[in-house]
Amino acid sequence: MKTIPHYYDYNSAEPFKAAILEIRPLAAGTSAVILDATIFYPEGGGQPADRGAINGVPLLNVIEKDHEILHIISRENAAKLAAGTVELALDAERRRDHSVHHTGQHLLSGTILRMTGAYTLSMHIGEETCTIDVDIKELLTETLVAVEEEAQTAIEEERPVITHLCPPENVLDFPLRKQIPQVDEVIRVVEIQGCDFSPCCGTHLRSTGQIGALRVLGAEKYKGMTRVYFIAGRRVLRDSRLLRRNAEIVSRALKTPVAEIGASILALLEKANEREQKLKFFQEEDAARKAKALVAAFANTDASSGVEDAGKPRVITASFMDADMEETLRIGKSAQSLIPAVLVLASEAEVKFAAFSSVKGLDIRGLLKNELEANHGKGGGGPSFFQGMFENLKDLHAFMAAIR
Repeated sequence: MKTIPHYYDYNSAEPFKAAILEIRPLAAGTSAVILDATIFYPEGGGQPADRGAINGVPLLNVIEKDHEILHIISRENAAKLAAGTVELALDAERRRDHSVHHTGQHLLSGTILRMTGAYTLSMHIGEETCTIDVDIKELLTETLVAVEEEAQTAIEEERPVITHLCPPENVLDFPLRKQIPQVDEVIRVVEIQGCDFSPCCGTHLRSTGQIGALRVLGAEKYKGMTRVYFIAGRRVLRDSRLLRRNAEIVSRALKTPVAEIGASILALLEKANEREQKLKFFQEEDAARKAKALVAAFANTDASSGVEDAGKPRVITASFMDADMEETLRIGKSAQSLIPAVLVLASEAEVKFAAFSSVKGLDIRGLLKNELEANHGKGGGGPSFFQGMFENLKDLHAFMAAIR
């Protein structure tokens, strides 16, 4: 027995009586409930499935498969249901949101087609935003604004949304925006008067006025097309409320009117960039000073030892208690240009080290890897630069002592 759909004309939280015909076990710990009639829209055509409950048992999903409408519930909850009469409770708020956005999508797609000649190839109603993929390489911002204004005019004019059933009506009588689906059953053609004709099995409103508002959030290039992001209905209200709240927070922080926060933020970023450049200059200058002191200290120690082994590279080691790895790297890079040697510098603050070599033809990996592994460290690199880390300072200290 085929389930009779009532979701096209039912959008109420009031209980609806139906009968369970079968409860069928499925994979992954779920079961499917087959009803003689349903108010729950099954997922399809870019519109998500309805949610609600059967005798208080929550729906996980609703799908249509092999001409059956399957109401998916958990296997555990399936034991709470049995064949016979039950009450269906629809999440009417979720359904209305989907109907608002599906109707809004028809209005938006029809408006884009009329103004640009570009067809919509796919659509998706998401939890946060909705999208349509339009067969055009680019939609300019001014075009999107004009489309948005035109759509809002149609909303304010409260144009009727009419559903044509073919048969008895002839589907060829309508200038369809999409191809006629190849099905044996009745084809539903949704008309927005003066704007759009499209074959569609989704749920819709009675007029464009019930959409309330439609906001185009933006667009991006996508697989040779343009993906347009939009929201409608109460989502526009929530989005506007959120943006206003955030704008007021920024306004108070910057001590500037809401209308001027954009310019104020740009000015603030410009100042921050200038300060960052000055800071970077002083950091580099400080690193150069520390690098010179490090090399000078090594030169004095090397000279006082009176020992020189021409067969081995000079190795300079140093540990910094307060420097992070960013500062340690700056010091190492600066020192690398001052002397032909291997420098192994450690940041005790981050329990890490970096090694640099300015000795031609030398691969420092052979110098470091054995001691790194022996002291439980991890790291990697190339012939002239290598870095690693340890779980604790004890292992780092042992590694640095072995390198010395």
